Amino acid sequence: MAENDTRKVTIAAIADLAGVSVPTVSRVLNGRSDVASQTRERVEELLTRHGYRRRPSAARTSSGLLDLVFPDLDSPWAVEIIRGVEDVAHAAGIGTVVTAIHRRNSSARQWLDSLRTRATEGVIFVTSMVEPPLQAELRRLNIPVVLVDADGIPQQDAPTVGATNWAGGLAATEYLIRLGHRRIGFITGLPQLMCSRARMDGYRAAMESAGLPIDDDLIHQGDFYHESGFTGGTRLLRLPDPPTAIFASCDQMALGVYEAVRQQGLRVADDVSVVGFDDLPEVRWSSPPMTTVRQPLAEMGMVAARTVLRLARGEHVESPRVELATELVVRDSAGPPRVR
Repeated sequence: MAENDTRKVTIAAIADLAGVSVPTVSRVLNGRSDVASQTRERVEELLTRHGYRRRPSAARTSSGLLDLVFPDLDSPWAVEIIRGVEDVAHAAGIGTVVTAIHRRNSSARQWLDSLRTRATEGVIFVTSMVEPPLQAELRRLNIPVVLVDADGIPQQDAPTVGATNWAGGLAATEYLIRLGHRRIGFITGLPQLMCSRARMDGYRAAMESAGLPIDDDLIHQGDFYHESGFTGGTRLLRLPDPPTAIFASCDQMALGVYEAVRQQGLRVADDVSVVGFDDLPEVRWSSPPMTTVRQPLAEMGMVAARTVLRLARGEHVESPRVELATELVVRDSAGPPRVR
């Protein structure tokens, strides 16, 4: 077998190269312990080098595992995505492997090495730009891929699942304008993310439509974590002419704004209105319960899982891009501006 001929690699071919029997290779693939360590290492190295991956049999439509990959797992936002994927995977009778690659090349390589030696129906990447070498290897292994809330315009020919972020940003800002607010602060997400840019564009569109000036002093660069919401909220509230309302482009940053308001001796809703984005489970229990834009995170995970399973079965996917609707959820964290 040629060194780079991986398209038709078989267990028999790997066994021949390793100088072992076919059952020995099979035992390695199945994780059996009754294989000598040196033999196991030699077989695994050959499996990796030649890109061997077990294919599901024709008699079944689902085999084993679905991979779900995040850059990090330090947010309740990720938990909601996992919940949606797991619901679909459970119904299909398969397991879910959740991996955080932490944007480190070594982590991505370790995950890919593991992927080569086990069966997977497909891979769902969540807000993780798939690097070209990784894209090429997944294509070579014939593994279907779906992207959730992609960081940028996908370079890979893969379906994407997202939300109507622009409409959500517009709805949140228009709501504050209807309440009577004219100076509305905005805390952005990471600028390289499509969802961040879309939410900011929605904010700008609402302000421009209402004939309100867009004051750069009222816009603070955040990063989707509590600390940046607190820092941004503190800076905005210390301006000579502070905003009467702050729209944070995720709930975690909005909770950071809550603390900034408290530390300034003010009250959310009474003194400063606050609106978030995501509708994470905990914000309905915040004090006061948070008005926010509901992003259907669990549903996004479900759609992504259904899509990747359809691709694994060889079915056609009608639309390469699916956007699920956002919805403004009005609670108690926003009210008319206080008369100064």
